[in-house]
Amino acid sequence: MGDGSGFRVLPATPERWDDVVRVLGARSAGPDACWCQRFLDGGGPDHRDALRIQLDRADVPFGLIAYDGDDAVGWTRVMPRAALPGVLANRAVRSALQNAGGHDGDAGWWVTCVVVRREARGRGVGAALLEAAAEWARDHGATHLDGHPVDVERLAGRPSAAALFTGTERMFAASGFREVARTYPSRPIMRREFGDVASSGR
Repeated sequence: MGDGSGFRVLPATPERWDDVVRVLGARSAGPDACWCQRFLDGGGPDHRDALRIQLDRADVPFGLIAYDGDDAVGWTRVMPRAALPGVLANRAVRSALQNAGGHDGDAGWWVTCVVVRREARGRGVGAALLEAAAEWARDHGATHLDGHPVDVERLAGRPSAAALFTGTERMFAASGFREVARTYPSRPIMRREFGDVASSGR
């Protein structure tokens, strides 16, 4: 997958585990660090092992890795919202989605995070990941793709990179997402809808 940015984005299959570690490892040195388990239940104390097992068992890859040449520089998790208990259980998100109207059920997908290695930031890696996530979700039957980024303009002070792991409102808007609701003044729910859903799978 590519979006003309010069970055390649590929599914996180088990044989690409070392590339996942390359992206997440620098900020997740301990096994109890996130390792993309924030919205899941039952990951156990070792989140790194939990992610490895999830990748090994996935029928459809849920992770995407961005590459600059052969170097892994970014990661995102994109999958059906119904498979993310931490999203479903969030009262503010649930209420906001209900107020937005419709789009319930398994056909709605979710971007949980957009992670870019420090040395690759500011070069469009996040945008490439979002574009690939939308393509991946659509090709696997999603009617729309949602995310819950941060509206940096509404924050007091400059946020840390760790606080922006769900992406930024500006990044999502530039990738064709529109705001459909807000859970808090600084947290919009952004949506990209697919008018002609393909369901070929990959």
